Amino acid sequence: MPALIKYQYNKTSLNNLNTQLKIRTKALPTIKSKESALRAEVKKAKTEAEWLFAEMERQIAAHANISALWNEFDASLISVKDVKLHIEKIAGVRIPVLDQVIFEEKPYSMFAQPLWYAEGIRILKDLAIIGVKSEVYYEKMRVLEYARKKTTQKVNLYEKVQIPGYNEAIRKIKRFMEDEENLSKAAQKIVKTRQQMEEEAA
Repeated sequence: MPALIKYQYNKTSLNNLNTQLKIRTKALPTIKSKESALRAEVKKAKTEAEWLFAEMERQIAAHANISALWNEFDASLISVKDVKLHIEKIAGVRIPVLDQVIFEEKPYSMFAQPLWYAEGIRILKDLAIIGVKSEVYYEKMRVLEYARKKTTQKVNLYEKVQIPGYNEAIRKIKRFMEDEENLSKAAQKIVKTRQQMEEEAA
């Protein structure tokens, strides 16, 4: 459906419309290219997030045989202190990238506690890193998908609304100006013919 574009039936309006049409026609391939790049990046982020989530479940399943031991484990010995991120740009969109997960470990007596505590801490660290990575990728996917939707809306606006709207308005102004010119020529011809007839009569 063409856009409702405001215009007047004159040369200035025609020039303005032609300028706006050129801007959108020139920008459209770039916006389409951005949309395509974002679509691919959303897919990659989703695949990675899903893989990490599945990897966490695999890791948990792999340690199921020692699940009874976790009841003895002191969970307060380790916690996530901080998550270091930096921002990167993909197709002009700012997305989070994980640098490091920083843990806080409480000291414990290796003689008073079971031998497997060290291994337990390593397992929990691995699971926490996978979990945080998964969350970062889901956030990356969310941000990219939002940008992709906005870009798709812009493509549709240009392609289906504004460009056809400008073309239609330009066509109408040209037709009006041609009709006006033809009427003017016809009027001039009538005047000229009348003058000739009056001259002949005189």
